[in-house]
Amino acid sequence: MEDSSKILRRSIHCFLQNYHYFTSTVVFLVLPFSVSLLLSQALVPSPSSLLPQVYNRLKNLFDAAGFPPSELFTILNLKVSQTITSSIFTLPFTLTFLLIAKASIIITLNQHKRTLLPPSFGSIFSLYKPLLQTYICNCFLILSANATAFGLLFLAFSCVEGLGYSSQSLLLFLSTSGAVLFSVILANALVICNMALALSGMEGHGGYLAILKACVMIREKTSMALFLALPVNVALAAIEALFQFRIVRTYHIAGKAGPYVALEGIFIAYLYSIFVIIDTIVSCMFYKSFKTGSSVDQEFKNLLIEFQEEDNYGFIKNKNFEELP
Repeated sequence: MEDSSKILRRSIHCFLQNYHYFTSTVVFLVLPFSVSLLLSQALVPSPSSLLPQVYNRLKNLFDAAGFPPSELFTILNLKVSQTITSSIFTLPFTLTFLLIAKASIIITLNQHKRTLLPPSFGSIFSLYKPLLQTYICNCFLILSANATAFGLLFLAFSCVEGLGYSSQSLLLFLSTSGAVLFSVILANALVICNMALALSGMEGHGGYLAILKACVMIREKTSMALFLALPVNVALAAIEALFQFRIVRTYHIAGKAGPYVALEGIFIAYLYSIFVIIDTIVSCMFYKSFKTGSSVDQEFKNLLIEFQEEDNYGFIKNKNFEELP
């Protein structure tokens, strides 16, 4: 197992080695997704968008659950509402352009030839199906992670209220701890989702089994996975902030977007697409580092056999685990 710095160096080297292909063909596949994501964050705050409805629904849910009025929960509610609204807006571009781009990147990384050959439409389509299945399962995993975090917060505040503790300092401590817990759970879920997509692309098997195998692979290397995800996500957040400052702010001040502003916005979306490609390469290199000299396949099969033996309802009785990769 390689260390995280070596994986990052290998990922950057792979990107630079295939620089012309990644920054021309692949980046234009990712570009519609990047444009939709950046524009969604600009359109989300408008009163006519879906954000106010989502925000009010979550606020009513928090109030009904008994969460105390806190600035931390207000910010958390706002961020969750923005994420939901942006995800709905970008979903068509994610299910098409982004997954097709990821499939082309994974096929390129699986080539063992020194001369790069562009992937065919047939190979991309064959890899698109498992990626789509895994992405749909990832969405349910993210929803489950959010529900789990809010459920734990609800239990904590209910216990405190039932014991009769209502001091402001204790509520502030619980609110801060809840925000940290929510961030940790969501970060781990996102890391598992990225690994599951890379795994399903590399092995050609999608769905919930890819998520389960990703959990088995990174159960002892979670800190390394988080460290690898940190640089790219910081860069993506910085590009989003740059788009807000240079494009959205200029549009609100001038009241219109001129051709130079539009060109600058496309260039920022181009930069965002490059880092999305790098993020996919890092996930694939992280997966390859696990496969070299690792017994994770046997551990995964043993885990599934244990599930099969403990299952009394026939849910996975007919699975042939020996045929799994």
